[in-house]
Amino acid sequence: MRRRAVLRAFRQEIMAFLNNLFYGSSVAHCVAVLALSIAIGVGLGKIKVAGISLGITWVLFVGIAFGHFKMGIPESVLHFVKEFGLILFVYSIGLQVGPGFFSSFKKAGIRLNTLAAGIVLMGIACACAISYAASIPMPTVVGIMSGAVTNTPGLGAASQTFFDITGKGDPSITLGYAVAYPLGVIGVIASMIILKIVFRVSFDKEAAAISESSGVKSGANRVSILFSNPSLNGKTVDAIVALVGKRFVISRVCRKNGHIEIAAPETALLSGDKILVVCDNKDIEFLSAFFGEKIEMEWQKLESGLEARRILVTNADVNGKTLSKLGLFGGFSFNITRVNRAGIDLVAHAELPLQIGDRLTVVGSSTAIANVEKVIGNSMLKLRHPNLVPIFLGIFLGVLLGSIPFFIPGIPQPVKLGLAGGPLIVSILLSRFGLKFKMVTYTTVSASLMLREVGIALFLACVGLGAGEEFVSTVVYGGGYKWIAYGFIITIVPMIAAGAVGRLFLKLDYFTLIGVMSGSCTNPPALAYASTSTGNDLPAVGYATVYPLSMFLRVLGAQLLIILFV
Repeated sequence: MRRRAVLRAFRQEIMAFLNNLFYGSSVAHCVAVLALSIAIGVGLGKIKVAGISLGITWVLFVGIAFGHFKMGIPESVLHFVKEFGLILFVYSIGLQVGPGFFSSFKKAGIRLNTLAAGIVLMGIACACAISYAASIPMPTVVGIMSGAVTNTPGLGAASQTFFDITGKGDPSITLGYAVAYPLGVIGVIASMIILKIVFRVSFDKEAAAISESSGVKSGANRVSILFSNPSLNGKTVDAIVALVGKRFVISRVCRKNGHIEIAAPETALLSGDKILVVCDNKDIEFLSAFFGEKIEMEWQKLESGLEARRILVTNADVNGKTLSKLGLFGGFSFNITRVNRAGIDLVAHAELPLQIGDRLTVVGSSTAIANVEKVIGNSMLKLRHPNLVPIFLGIFLGVLLGSIPFFIPGIPQPVKLGLAGGPLIVSILLSRFGLKFKMVTYTTVSASLMLREVGIALFLACVGLGAGEEFVSTVVYGGGYKWIAYGFIITIVPMIAAGAVGRLFLKLDYFTLIGVMSGSCTNPPALAYASTSTGNDLPAVGYATVYPLSMFLRVLGAQLLIILFV
């Protein structure tokens, strides 16, 4: 009997321990529930059905399940962790898209961004029409819209803006998002398939047409040229560069006797010399004809005493300084021919400012290259060390900006960018213009990804835990099943309409078009499907071109709908 009593007491202690851990209100309970919901959600996110996965969004659904079974955490803790996770997420997104945000409006990017903006505006119009026709409160519709376009920052912006205005949360925003999200992923992919069938797209014919009509992609490349222009005979490299008026680098010169030397500004070029030129792809044909004729030449087999090496910019003192100011352009014993920035090769020129993380292609003797290394760093250890000051200073400035009220004519109350919009704008500006103020905003890919994933996981877990108690009753008894259809309308109608416009009037190729469609919804699963099905990188190029503006408009649009109609 005593043994049974001991076992019973032991079981009671275990049950009390588990009850306090999963149903209490202590710090240990909060951490345990958040950690478990994130771990299970991330694990489920790795499961794919027909090549499609909901990814990190599973954390939201696990949080809803925990909330349904009364495993929530105190409201004050929930609100803080949710908002802090949102700030980390949107700030890292801004750092990611900032460098390409402004350049995405140049040249062909204007057409693609205009189409993406049209998709965003049509989605907002559909949401407003549904709210009016079905008499659904705007906060709920904004949640449905955010889920329908798989835009989590929009959900965060809407939730935070509603709280700023009313002083309380609205769980229907999160519920609408959760209900509409799955078909939001499927709807974009379904739109791609519908457009492919309607316009009878053949991948082979599409690829052939692109090859025939597309120009050469921008980027630095090498070309060997036989120097034979009599009017340039005897002129120095410096004089020829000034005469041509284009940005290129003459890297090496092979004389008639086979001797190879580094091309310095004072090097005179003679007819019959063979030169190695680094220039933009679009200038290759022009320079080849201007200097003489393009030839095939294996420089590595002929060179002796010279080497080409890629050196990493890690010295913070170099950040923002040009090659000429650093004394690295036009050297006698070395040449910097290319600068690789974020995976893109740029032609080196005197006024090109360097950034932390750039990779320089340096050609010269081993001694000369070692001297260049002393200037720019080339220390992976320094690059791996996180720069926390710009991150937390940027977050502070973002929160400060997001808290400032400003008035827009026609809107009865002041508008705030909030904890989503403020950090997003500041991070975009810092990542693009930080080097002008000697600020090192470079973050390694792994560190940036960790910051982003931790932020979004905390945010999704918290919104799920907060909405879980009412999720089932809302879907089953509160008409939530209709939200699925509304979300699908918001997803597919703008996609089909914009796809038709892009194909018929803008004459976009199918690969780029479906990339723009994925980017306008900031939808990585749709991009993964597009890239896998087409087998090329054109969808990714379209996605990257419109992603920054689309993300910004999604966040701003969600906020404005709450401000205008609440």
